[in-house]
Amino acid sequence: MKVVFAGTPEFAAIALRALYEAGFAIPLVLTQPDRPAGRGMQLQASSVKQFALAKGIDVLQPLSLRMDSKDPQRAAEAKAAHERLLATDYDVMVVAAYGLILPRSTLDIKPCINIHGSLLPRWRGAAPIHRAIEAGDAETGVTIMKMEEGLDTGPMLLMERIAIAPTDTTATLHDKLASLGGEMIVAALRAVQEGRLKPVTQPEAGVTYAAKISKDEAKIDFSLTADDISRKIRAFNPFPGAHAEVNGVTIKIWKAQAMPAGSATLPGQVLAADARHGIVVACKEGTLRLTELQKPGGKRLPAQEFLKGFPLEGLCFD
Repeated sequence: MKVVFAGTPEFAAIALRALYEAGFAIPLVLTQPDRPAGRGMQLQASSVKQFALAKGIDVLQPLSLRMDSKDPQRAAEAKAAHERLLATDYDVMVVAAYGLILPRSTLDIKPCINIHGSLLPRWRGAAPIHRAIEAGDAETGVTIMKMEEGLDTGPMLLMERIAIAPTDTTATLHDKLASLGGEMIVAALRAVQEGRLKPVTQPEAGVTYAAKISKDEAKIDFSLTADDISRKIRAFNPFPGAHAEVNGVTIKIWKAQAMPAGSATLPGQVLAADARHGIVVACKEGTLRLTELQKPGGKRLPAQEFLKGFPLEGLCFD
């Protein structure tokens, strides 16, 4: 089976590597254009592009796949990409976190199969891993599905579940799901080859949408419960990083532990900030023990180390 692969970040690169190592022929890879990154904001190739080039696989990086785009450059690149796909000998396109919408013109060339990091129909959309943690879901997983024009609405081919650990962050859960997705897409394509997979229509009940994460969401609101805040901190680690302000300084909070003990103190009030008790902050319900923090320009530090250079006793987070 010959596979055209479309994807961009590390989640997709792990699936591409799995397909390559499983022996599937990959004549072409589509990925997002190089983007500025790092402190120097220099152009950086995506994880998928880096892997493809290392293995000698042709790479295409159109700005868009929509030939009806009103932007002449995007329309021209989409037309060129469409013609390249028509001229490529392949059986299926595998898509994982590509970042571009596949129009009907692309979907109609050959079957398209998507690797999605949730238990569909829950958490359709851009940020399923973040939203599952933020919502307090007990489990998530990977769904392999046939693509159609709707947003993650296509029939399902394969689904696997995993538990979300109380300590999971988006970073750790991402790695688990990426590895699982790589294993599953190999199994799914082999099963398709052998005629062993039958598409199953997604149920109408239980549909939720995982909206794209915005930086504004990452500001901690201590008038929420300690459990809610703890989940947000885990959901926004590593991006965009939960933060709160104290005395006009923005502090990123990378790890925290919700505690049931409550207090009538003003939400955001620092109740303890010492080596014995750690950093404990009042919330609407319960308290939050902050265990890893970072000040502007500094490194992530355990609470005890952080306090040596940034005392918090008696202060209140905004």
